[in-house]
Amino acid sequence: MSFRITNNNIQFTKVFLLFCLPFVALAASSSQAQGSGISDIEDSVIKIYTTQAAPDYFTPWRLLTPRQSSGSGSVIFGNQILTNAHVVANASYVQAQKHNDPRRYLAKVTFISHEADLALITVEEPGFFNDLKALPIGELPNLQQEVAVYGFPMGGKSLSITRGILSRVEQQVYAHAGAYLLAGQIDAAINPGNSGGPVIVDNQLVGVVMQANSGGRAENLGYFIPPSMIRHVLDDSQDGISDGFPDLGFRTQTLDSPAAKAAYGLSEDQNGVLVIKVFDNSPAQGVLQVNDVILQIDEFDIAEDGSIKLSKEVLTDYKHAINLHHVGEVVSITYSRNGALGTTELLAQKALDSYSLVTGEQFDQIPEYYIYGGILFVPLNMNLIKRWGNDWSRTAPVSLLQARNEWSSPDRRQLVVALQVMAADVNLGYHDWRNWLVDSVNGEIVKDFSHFAALLKENQQDNIIFENTNGYQLVINHDAAVSSEADILSRYRIPAAYSADLFQE
Repeated sequence: MSFRITNNNIQFTKVFLLFCLPFVALAASSSQAQGSGISDIEDSVIKIYTTQAAPDYFTPWRLLTPRQSSGSGSVIFGNQILTNAHVVANASYVQAQKHNDPRRYLAKVTFISHEADLALITVEEPGFFNDLKALPIGELPNLQQEVAVYGFPMGGKSLSITRGILSRVEQQVYAHAGAYLLAGQIDAAINPGNSGGPVIVDNQLVGVVMQANSGGRAENLGYFIPPSMIRHVLDDSQDGISDGFPDLGFRTQTLDSPAAKAAYGLSEDQNGVLVIKVFDNSPAQGVLQVNDVILQIDEFDIAEDGSIKLSKEVLTDYKHAINLHHVGEVVSITYSRNGALGTTELLAQKALDSYSLVTGEQFDQIPEYYIYGGILFVPLNMNLIKRWGNDWSRTAPVSLLQARNEWSSPDRRQLVVALQVMAADVNLGYHDWRNWLVDSVNGEIVKDFSHFAALLKENQQDNIIFENTNGYQLVINHDAAVSSEADILSRYRIPAAYSADLFQE
């Protein structure tokens, strides 16, 4: 079969080429724009180096050995770099490095939210941000949508880009500080060093990579902080003071049981959560009562399992409806009391450090302690419990772990631990006592650690009797404790008998 070139063929070819050229040019232009967008994102991802020296809660006058670590961050508006709080927590030295730039620039932390595991840092070096574009903050992606994760994982110096599918959105316990907040899950492993890096869809930041809290049971999964939590923290940062996520002062349990629903006056088509605790001096005190059923918060109906619907595909815990508010805002509540409907508005207040007798984990703070009669007393908090290692839930003393299940109150806000005894004549008979909870001092119930320290310092009695809830007693002669203090501190090389800020107003 032969093909003969004619004038008509040549003319058709010219017309065809003229017709196709605009589309070729458009495709080339689109490819260049996409490449430019990816390049801008890469330039906006920052590697962060930190030297961290956390306090040693077993010997609270000392620091643990400083360690070097790295993480990732991304440039956002206002010459700010958004990263994880755990990347810069307890940091004494922070540096930032741009993509394809070997130089490290001195950086400083300007705002931190340990609850949300987010922090803002900046670099004051002139011109640092000149060639960097701020990433716009987008919306939460749809389930099953592909996302890209940018960061600098351990094991190399170059920027890494991984992709995954958004597989789940729900409340999760954040690994850094234990807060229970909304999180996204993607089916891609995220390695150390990626922490703080941006999650990107359509050239917009839709999440910040964070630590997993799966306890080692889940593989090839990554977690990120979603846009609603990011915006909450950015709004909170405007005045430079961290108010955190608010609390209304009540606790609940689910009402999955039909018998329980009927017992509290709900009809078959009503659902909600049962109020089991209302804290003193909280927004809910005097308004809500134990055994009320919370049916709705703002426009969110609460299901029998305590969930609310964020979209057709996304359900999460009702506490997210409260987390969307800032301190000082009004939250609308619809509830049932013995079958009768009621509505009210509660003014959201700043959450307490802890609603149990075990204070939540703290960062960037000097631990409190008091040495009396050679005995080291400390407040019970999660920093101390976690000092027993990664498997602290099994290795920490049972009595300390059980205290997490006890509610705090204005009369008893915190527990005190006799952590260890530094052997001396003044404490003969108690040298092997460890991790002992103190309930009262000379018969007076201990409210918190400040109250405990004041009882010791202002004591006028001959002896101090420390007693626990089971009636066991530890007795120290007051004069002997005072006279032996200098010798004990010198012998055990302890700089002071108590932490520097303990008695400051």
